[in-house]
Amino acid sequence: MNNTNEDIKELSPEQRAELLTTLKTRFEKNMRRHPGLAWAEVQARLDANPAKLWSLNEMERTGGEPDVVGLDRQTGEAVFYDCSAESPVGRRNVCYDHEGLESRKEHKPENSAVGMAEAMGIELLTEEQYRALQKLGNFDAKTSSWVKTPADIRKLGGALFADYRYGNVFVYHNSAPSYYGARGFRGSLKV
Repeated sequence: MNNTNEDIKELSPEQRAELLTTLKTRFEKNMRRHPGLAWAEVQARLDANPAKLWSLNEMERTGGEPDVVGLDRQTGEAVFYDCSAESPVGRRNVCYDHEGLESRKEHKPENSAVGMAEAMGIELLTEEQYRALQKLGNFDAKTSSWVKTPADIRKLGGALFADYRYGNVFVYHNSAPSYYGARGFRGSLKV
């Protein structure tokens, strides 16, 4: 019997140890992203939520370089965003959502941003979250990322994406079925 990633939502002890080492190293190298937070707090949350480790591993595996960007004020959960310099390479060439993917007549990509995020157990960044991420550094200077699109825009066939150019964050629109080699998506996960 072949197991796929959908069948296995748990990491082996070796994968877990490797991921935690990677996350801790990144956390300690980028303290400006999470001032006042200690790794021990994050580690305790991760230890209590092993299913979230699987999602973080998927973020890492696809090139997202997840890191803590703060705490949710209401729940106290640690908030992770994809912090790779450019849109995660393992999540590019995707339409916005399943509906956009299905509407393509030819040259369909393999997946959609919304579909991949759901399979990974993460959420697409909203425009507000994307702008907050950009305050922590300059991201997507050469690429762009789909962002969660409001229902009224999506209902009309559009979808939003954002990038960082000329010292500013730009949010644009495109049709949901479109996809490009330099556009992927960034995700968030609360632990």
